[in-house]
Amino acid sequence: MSLGQQVAANLPFLRRYARALSGSQATGDAFVRATLEAALADEELKQSLEGGRIPLYRAFNKVWSSAYLEIENSSESAGEHEAGVQDRLGAITPMNRQALLLTTLEDFSPAQAGQIMNLEASQVEALVAEAVEEIDKEQSTSVLIIEDEPLISMQLEDLVTSIGHEICGTAATRTQAQEVVAEKKPGLVLADIQLADGSSGLDAVDDILAIDSVPVIFITAYPERLLTGDRPEPTYLVTKPFQEQTVRAAISQALFFGSSRPLD
Repeated sequence: MSLGQQVAANLPFLRRYARALSGSQATGDAFVRATLEAALADEELKQSLEGGRIPLYRAFNKVWSSAYLEIENSSESAGEHEAGVQDRLGAITPMNRQALLLTTLEDFSPAQAGQIMNLEASQVEALVAEAVEEIDKEQSTSVLIIEDEPLISMQLEDLVTSIGHEICGTAATRTQAQEVVAEKKPGLVLADIQLADGSSGLDAVDDILAIDSVPVIFITAYPERLLTGDRPEPTYLVTKPFQEQTVRAAISQALFFGSSRPLD
């Protein structure tokens, strides 16, 4: 497999990580592009990418860290909207969130995440523990679960309630989701893509977003259906089978930004 093919195979997942880290598809993609541009300009960095996902994410992390400092230090000259975005990015991207996303969303081991972040595995584990503690302090909300597999739905219910949120309803079809929302507007939606009667979780979510902007997290065994780059992609996307910490991290991010629509 050529270097280009290796990078292309890992690119959708790096974009997912960048999007979750920044809270924005546009911002995440910009950092990914900057990483690829840096690799093209540096032959040594380019050759290092032959090592697979870890060096690719490590290269991204270097670009992210340097640019993050520039963003943080330039808020005085930014416009009101951009300054607000920068404030959010500054609050959502400390190292503990990076460690949590790398070890949950991206399924790296603490040692691998340490290679990416230039830390010891024990330091990564400590950062993850801090992130989990932070997530547990999130303000509670009501959650709608759109999932047609009963065992997974029950697992998500237990997880959601264990971190202090309530369940406003569960739905296995688009119609059931509409019925729940007609009774009570959720503060957060966890949605599968493929539902029991052949209906689409995407359509169910579109129905909800047509009423109001609500944070949405897609939890699916088919991430490739959403990670195409051909349409606006969900900011929060968790792949089945999932780790509970991955869902906790996504809930924290989604509630922080208060919307499933990426920041522009």
